[in-house]
Amino acid sequence: MTTINVRVDEKLKVDASELFDELGLNISTAINIFLRQSLIRGGLPFEVVKEIPNETTLAAMKEAEEMMKNPSAYKGYTDVNAMFEDLLK
Repeated sequence: MTTINVRVDEKLKVDASELFDELGLNISTAINIFLRQSLIRGGLPFEVVKEIPNETTLAAMKEAEEMMKNPSAYKGYTDVNAMFEDLLK
């Protein structure tokens, strides 16, 4: 056996420890599983991608940002029935 020292954010360690504890594992066992799966698969055992939003999603994100900057320019609802009435007109 050998030791690997890894620096991680404290909250990440606590959250991961809680998750692995629920699964009946400790962090050391979880890391060993990760390393073994990496070797079996010949790479990371999950997809690592940078998701690039499409034009529709980008437009929705821009609209949401504008709505947050100037909420009084947009109609809001406190009653879902009133919202649906307007939508169905």
